[in-house]
Amino acid sequence: MKQDTEIFRHTIAVLVDNEFGVLARVVGLFSGRGYNIESLTVAKIDEDDNLSRITIVTSGTMMIIEQIKAQLGRLVPVHEIADLTMEGPSVEREMALVKVVCKGEKRVEALRMADIFRARAVDTTENSFVFEVTGVRDKVKAFIGLMEPLGKAEVCRTGVVAVRRGVETI
Repeated sequence: MKQDTEIFRHTIAVLVDNEFGVLARVVGLFSGRGYNIESLTVAKIDEDDNLSRITIVTSGTMMIIEQIKAQLGRLVPVHEIADLTMEGPSVEREMALVKVVCKGEKRVEALRMADIFRARAVDTTENSFVFEVTGVRDKVKAFIGLMEPLGKAEVCRTGVVAVRRGVETI
C-alpha cells in the first residue's frame, strides 16, 4: 500500500489544563471530523500547575494523524502534544478486570491461565473470580479470549497509558 492510504495506529499524549470542558473539546475535535478514538485515558497529573494528561489511541493515514495533532495544538488549554508512536520507543500498558464464573475443573484452569499471564485474583467467591491483568494490548486481549470458554462473564478495560522511554518527558 502507499504511505498516503495506509492506516497507522498512533498513541498521542496531550498535556492540558485541568479545567471544565477540555475533555469535551478534545473528544469533539475527533467526533466533529469523523476520526475514531480506539482508547482514551485522562487523569490529573500535577496538582500545583493543575494539569491533566490525556492519552489517545487513534488510527488513520499519516495525513490524518498530522491533522489531528495540528488541530489538537490549536485548542487553547493544550500545553504539549507528543506522538509517542513517532517520537521513539515508549512503554504502553492497559489493565482489565475480568470476571469469570465457573466451578470445578474450569476454576482450576482459570487459575492456571491467570498464573501464566501473571494476572492476579483480586476477588474470589465459591463460583467466581475477578482477575486483574496488566500488559500490552495484545496480552490483555489474549487473556480475555482464553477466559471466554472458562466462563467469562464481564470485562472492564482501561484505556492505554503510555510514556516515553529514557529521560525525555512530556
